[in-house]
Amino acid sequence: MKKYEVMYIIRPTEESENIKTIVNNFNNIFVNLNSEVLELKELGLKDLAYEIDHYKKGYYVWLLVNATPEAVAEFNRVIRITEQVIRYIVVKEGE
Repeated sequence: MKKYEVMYIIRPTEESENIKTIVNNFNNIFVNLNSEVLELKELGLKDLAYEIDHYKKGYYVWLLVNATPEAVAEFNRVIRITEQVIRYIVVKEGE
């Protein structure tokens, strides 16, 4: 397992209950695939550096995970098809 930093931005139009559900679903991907979430920071609603899909703000979530390659692959697959997420990035720690 390797450490990864993950950040994703959820559309600002989502309700707070829906945001909690999205965050829990993404965390469960790692937990269910023999990985662990070391840190989770919900940074909240922030201005975007540039407009994305006509949004000027987004709800930022940052994770530090110790994950298997399978968990990272599954996370990438699921987040790509999740319409509520407008941007994401997964970086191996130290890169």
